[in-house]
Amino acid sequence: MSVLPSRFKELYPFESHFLDLGGVRYHYLDEGRGDPIVMLHGNPTWSFYYRRLIMDMRVKYRVIAPDHVGCGLSDKPQQYQYTLERHVANLEALVKHLALKKITLVMHDWGGPIGMGYAVRHPGNVKRLVIFNTAAFWLPHIPVMLRLCRLPVFGEVAVRGLNLFAGLATVIACRHRERMAKEVRAGYLFPYDSYANRVAVLRFIQDIPVNPRHPSYGLLQSIERGLAQFKHHPMLIIWGGKDPVFTEPFLESWKERFPVAAVRRIDDAGHYVVEDAYERIIPWIREFLASNPI
Repeated sequence: MSVLPSRFKELYPFESHFLDLGGVRYHYLDEGRGDPIVMLHGNPTWSFYYRRLIMDMRVKYRVIAPDHVGCGLSDKPQQYQYTLERHVANLEALVKHLALKKITLVMHDWGGPIGMGYAVRHPGNVKRLVIFNTAAFWLPHIPVMLRLCRLPVFGEVAVRGLNLFAGLATVIACRHRERMAKEVRAGYLFPYDSYANRVAVLRFIQDIPVNPRHPSYGLLQSIERGLAQFKHHPMLIIWGGKDPVFTEPFLESWKERFPVAAVRRIDDAGHYVVEDAYERIIPWIREFLASNPI
């Protein structure tokens, strides 16, 4: 488990909570009161990614933001089943522990398949969906960088040894470089400050199903099949148009599956779309929630 350094308290002014998952401490935030909003981050970020949204939304809503096991302030066990199935099960355990009902899911990157993995298993408990640059279906194209990072030796050296994946993400995932100030960049990176603490960063990359033989392919296919039941759910899609990983075809796939979804494309935002454009995003989410009461 990482401990939040005092210098980040101003950027991340929240109280930490932990759920014990068989001896593994699962960190989450629980801020505000009202209808529950569950915010799910991706790789290589953590709940820090949503800090500005949390500070705003907690005024009217109850905001839950976990750190997936291996990420953020959660434990980082070296021998652990870092799979989509386990991450979905952990989320199920958290929702049950907190007795959350009528959830709004907010999802980015790996948060998409994890969140929709929960949703297809508990469709009656999910009422609204907010999508940021993610997928919950098989990826037809894996960027070269991700393919390289999956190579056994290269991945261990580059991702865990040299921290190139998390480090480069803070450089290329924001189109507005001024948003990634020194302290903000340090906030993203401090949980992944050693070879051991970067175990989940690599395992997430390795868990991308690149073909039907991959262990997580079956679950992802099941999630994809289950998406249709949310066709008429209130959905807001906010998309950074300069994302080198989740490119335009991914957005088009979401729009085809959910033709009634509200779509906000931000041409000058990258993969870390919330970091790039939170001033625009917060009013859109406020309006979406107000227009679609539970």
